[in-house]
Amino acid sequence: MVDAARARKLAETIQKVVAEMLERRIKDPRLGFVTVTDARITNDLRDATVYYTVFGSEEDRAATAAALDSARGVIRTEVGRQTGVRHTPSLTFVLDEVQDNAQHIEELLAKARESDAEVARNAATAAPAGEADPYRQPREPDDEE
Repeated sequence: MVDAARARKLAETIQKVVAEMLERRIKDPRLGFVTVTDARITNDLRDATVYYTVFGSEEDRAATAAALDSARGVIRTEVGRQTGVRHTPSLTFVLDEVQDNAQHIEELLAKARESDAEVARNAATAAPAGEADPYRQPREPDDEE
């Protein structure tokens, strides 16, 4: 096990190196508009997971995944050279779906707001069911008694 601060710092360095490699050195035409969003590394510093997003369609995402898979060795070599660790971690690229999830949540919230507004409109013109005053009033004595 390794210190959590060291692992976090190494993950940040890996994220920067991968982003720089994708921007400047990797010239694969399949590579779309990629943003490296996060990098995480295991406690033993052997495996790193790099999260990325791709702007575009599903075909762009699939092509970018193939390009990243083919460039994995070159990127790993550069990560090892720039980090200086004894064992260069193996890299795994994972499509980050945070943007899609956030968009879905926004759509659900918009539906909920619309539903709440409709309920408020209906409540403004609604009349209570049954008597206006549902609580029993004490009976007043009749004149006959």
